[in-house]
This record gives sequence, structure tokens and C-alpha cells, in this order.
Amino acid sequence: MAARWYFGWNIVAAAAFLTLLSTGMRLSFGPFFLPMAQDLGFSRSLLASIVAAGMLAYGLAMPLAGALIARFGTRPVLLLGNGLVVGAVLWTAATKDAVGFLLAFGLLLSVGLAFTSPVALTPVISHWFTRRRGMALFFLSTGSMAGMALMTPVLSVAIEHVGWRATLGGFAAVFTAFTVPAAVFVVRDGAPEHTDLDPAEFAAQRARGGAPPASLKLREAMRTAPFWKVFFGLFACGFSMNLLGTHGMPMLMDHGFDAFTSSMGIGLIGFVAIAGTLVLGRVADRLPRRHILAAIYFVRGLGFFALVMVGTHWELYLTSTIGGLVWAGSIALSSAILADVYGVRLVGVLYGMAYIGHQIGGTLAAWLGGWGYERYGTHWIAFGAAGVLLTAAGLVALQLPRKGFTLMAAPARA
Repeated sequence: MAARWYFGWNIVAAAAFLTLLSTGMRLSFGPFFLPMAQDLGFSRSLLASIVAAGMLAYGLAMPLAGALIARFGTRPVLLLGNGLVVGAVLWTAATKDAVGFLLAFGLLLSVGLAFTSPVALTPVISHWFTRRRGMALFFLSTGSMAGMALMTPVLSVAIEHVGWRATLGGFAAVFTAFTVPAAVFVVRDGAPEHTDLDPAEFAAQRARGGAPPASLKLREAMRTAPFWKVFFGLFACGFSMNLLGTHGMPMLMDHGFDAFTSSMGIGLIGFVAIAGTLVLGRVADRLPRRHILAAIYFVRGLGFFALVMVGTHWELYLTSTIGGLVWAGSIALSSAILADVYGVRLVGVLYGMAYIGHQIGGTLAAWLGGWGYERYGTHWIAFGAAGVLLTAAGLVALQLPRKGFTLMAAPARA
């Protein structure tokens, strides 16, 4: 008799496509950058500062999303996020001054995307999966990488033909058409007690586990070293991802590549990363997660040094292909490690708090990319810093606890 289809995979599929849209928009700002700056009369520094503020708002909204999900459930938060995205797009299309653009595009849109981001969907997936949690979270990351692969060139073409305002409106329409049905009909917080374990595995787990240990409180967990090691890794991850998403296309165009080639070079990273996540997802539950995470950071760091040095089409595409193989996975592995160490009860809020590091890095990168180029006329300041930070993050990742290590049963403090 064939095994029954596990409903949790439906949630993973819906979550992956939703993050394709939400994270894809967040990581694909490059095509908007120059058209917005020229149309609105903003300098690169001013627009980069607005984007940086949006990155920070995106990060600060993460723990808020986790807290709201813990209290009200995933569905209401997704629907609220969709409403904020639509309102922000309408406001952005109508505004022409810097303050209105900051409030609409920089802040409100960022909060809406945060409420529909992978961080908002990680808790429900973590609750639905035990044996294949790493694989499920990697598949969630596949949506983010597909968003980067598809939306960068798609948005670039759309902006060229209909302008950036109409392109934003089209995004909001597609986003709503998918998010509302997915939230109402697919995403469910109530996972079965056995999750994805078969009856024998579930019985063995209960026999080994006995009574569930008392987990740490949020404040206690945030005082432990593994949390801050994950935080630093996500800082480096956010710095590199948002630097590439915001300044990757302008950097390549400044180095002589045309807009289409630049967008294809950036998009290729996300396209190859789709295959990379599928491969890494297969081994995420078999090999030490810290070793995989360290390898991802090391190779990605080398890729940032190489990206600034490419001078021909084949060098760009080769660098993008190699970098794409390890571009995804750091976020999925970080959330899986947090669940391994602290348990699924805390993973939503705790991951949201750690993700603030990701957005602090993204905020700094968005600002440094614009300031460094205008001040020194080179992109080496920002892209070199990304390479150094990622190398350091790889070294720190090697110090994370092994799979199976847990702080859940730590003695309670008086």
C-alpha cells in the first residue's frame, strides 16, 4: 500500500511560492534602483539610505511577526502582511517626495513583506516536520532563490516596457492573487502529533524521550553563545545578499556590462541556487549542519571577491554559477540549528530576533554600497567587506553545536 501524502508538503510548496514573491521583491531591488533615482531626482546616497531604512524596518518587523504568529496564528499575519503590501504599493506609486517614499516604500512595504517572509513561515514548517525538518526548510529557501532568479530579469524587462510604478502595481496584484488563497486554504498551524514521523519512529521517539524537557525562556536563550553565533552569521548573510540585490546590477553596469547582461548575471545566481538548495536539502538531515553552513559562507565569500573582478560575459556567468551553488541555505540551516538547539516552541520569535542581524547587515550594505562608490569611486569597499564578513562567518559557524546538542533541558535559573 502506497504511503499517504503528507499534508505538510503542501504547506512547504505554498510557503516556497509565497517567499518567491516576497523575498524575490526584497532581493530584486536592483532593477528599480536607477529608474527610481532618475525619475524621482534622488541621488544614489539618498535612495540607498531609504533602502537601508527599509532593510532595518524589515528586520525589526521579524520578531513582531513571530510574536503575532505565536499569539494569533500564521493565517491572520499573512493576510495582514498582504494588506500592508498592497497599501504600500499604492502609496509608493502616488508619492514623489523623499519623506513619502521613505514611509511608503522604505517602511510600510518592508513591514508587509516581513509578515509574509520565510521567517513568518518557518514556525509552521518547523511544527509540521521532525525527521525531515532540514529538507523542508531548505525547500522553503528554494522559493527565495527562485524569486531572485526569476524576478530580477522579469522586473528588469517590465520596468523597461511599462515603468517602475506599473511594475510595482503588477507585483501587488500577483502577490494578492496567490497570498490570500494560500493563507485561507493551505497554511494550517495545527500539525499532527506525530508530524512527519512514521508510527514506528514516533513510538521510538516517545519511548526515548519520556516527558518533554522544559525549554529555555526567550531571554535565557538570547544569553547563550549559539544564538549570537547564528546572529553573526545572519548579519554576514544579510550584508552580502542585500548588497548584491541593491548594488549588484549598478556595480556590473558601472563595470561595462549592459542592463540585461547584469540582470541575467544576478538572476543566474538565484537560478543555480534552486538546484543547490535541492542538493543541500537532501544532505541537511544527514551531515553536520554547522559544516554545511561554514562551507556555504566560505565559498560565497570568495564569490564576492571574484564578482568585482569579472570583465567578460563568461567570467560573470561562471562566477554566478559557482556562487549560486552555495548562495542558498544559510537561512534554512540557521533556522534548523535554532530548532535543534532550542526547540520548536521558541523558533519563531527566536529566529525573528536573530534575523534582525540579517537586516542590520543589509542596512549597512545598502548604505555602504552607495556611499563607498560616491566617496571613493569603487565598489571594492562594500563588496570586499562582504567577502571578509562571510569568511569570518564561516569560521564562527564551525563553532556551533553539533546536531543533537540541546539547551532545552538546561537547569532553570532562580
